[in-house]
Amino acid sequence: MTRIRAALLAGVACSIAAGEAQAGAFGLREQSAQAQGLAFAGAAAGSGGLSSMFWNPAVVTMKPGWNSDFNATLVVPSAEFRTQPGTFAPLTLLGPSGDIGQAAVLPATYTSYQLTERVFIGLAGAAPFGLITKPNQVWAGQTYSRSSKIFSLNFNPVIGIKVTDWLSVAAGPTLEYFKLTLRQAIGITPAAPSGFLKGDDWGVGFTAGVLIQPTATTTVGVGYRSSIHHEIDGSAFGIGQVRANLNTPEKVSVGLTQALSPVFRVNLGFEWDNWSRIGSPAIVAKALGRPVTALPLNYRDGFYYSVGGEYDVSPQWTLRAGFAYEVSPIFDGNRSTRLPDGDRYWGSVGASYRYSEKIQFDVAYSHLFAAGRNRVAIVPGEQTYVAPLAYLANTDSSADIISVGLKYRWDTPAAPITPAPIVRKY
Repeated sequence: MTRIRAALLAGVACSIAAGEAQAGAFGLREQSAQAQGLAFAGAAAGSGGLSSMFWNPAVVTMKPGWNSDFNATLVVPSAEFRTQPGTFAPLTLLGPSGDIGQAAVLPATYTSYQLTERVFIGLAGAAPFGLITKPNQVWAGQTYSRSSKIFSLNFNPVIGIKVTDWLSVAAGPTLEYFKLTLRQAIGITPAAPSGFLKGDDWGVGFTAGVLIQPTATTTVGVGYRSSIHHEIDGSAFGIGQVRANLNTPEKVSVGLTQALSPVFRVNLGFEWDNWSRIGSPAIVAKALGRPVTALPLNYRDGFYYSVGGEYDVSPQWTLRAGFAYEVSPIFDGNRSTRLPDGDRYWGSVGASYRYSEKIQFDVAYSHLFAAGRNRVAIVPGEQTYVAPLAYLANTDSSADIISVGLKYRWDTPAAPITPAPIVRKY
């Protein structure tokens, strides 16, 4: 038992930090109630209204006047591990994981202001990364995770220019706060204490985008979110003060909106997240001034494909629906007990109600379900394995997502110009 405890103490930084990055790999897409109703199809082309700024800042030029878009999203994930034969025998006595999913509310806000006929400014505030998972305090996989919490906030001021009637461009800096708190058992008994890694950092990046409207019925958008370098400054159990470099992935989003009639539109979307750039960064012990271990993350890139349609039932009501398939950065070779993620499907529905020229309400619901069986196999050769604590499990994960939004125009829309009445003399 002493030998096992020593191995855990030596490996705590590696295994906890690996869990941290897997939490980071769970990028949060839920930034727009309107776009969510389409499974985010066409988001980079403006299908989410002003909130499409998250995917493409050039969308800021689509809204004349002074506008704001407020969104709140409730994410309710569910996942449970089913321990399988081959797990280190003493671990199996510790019991089941229970449901590790933890509900969370994600805010997102957007504001735009038109300076001139062709120049617009905007500000977006969102949470692009996050995770909360918490199995039972005592369970068979406790040596690899007890709790995981990732929190982020991102602020993005932008300036957009309507170069021509059909071409707009925009760009702006991003300021991001990133915080993590991760825990796991240091031992295989129910009374084992928890090791931890915690820290936070501010980082800077940028966004850019282009919006093209080649015809009155077609809009194409391409947006880019840069990687942000975070030097996580904090502490780790058994090590003391530590520093770990983490680079978030770049994101490229492409969207298409095509009007097939005055009341019906089809939307397509594609997203690429460069998760493979993370590699295996080092954890540096500040007291020693050198790396004491590395983070064997080794993610693959993430891809997202979506299609959706929306129909204007009346001048006040719009209904929408969408479907998507997501290729996760997490697969059998790097899946841990902190985040049993995998490839998945999205099914979404939503609606908008235009109360007046100034006010619109949005609501959406999505269900996420796994595209196949997800398997955890922490065994010799796996990147976070600590001998002899093999752990094998199967898991099915899903999530229900409810989002609401409020759009408000602060200024008074200009009244349409009507021709003066014709005066005839007889």
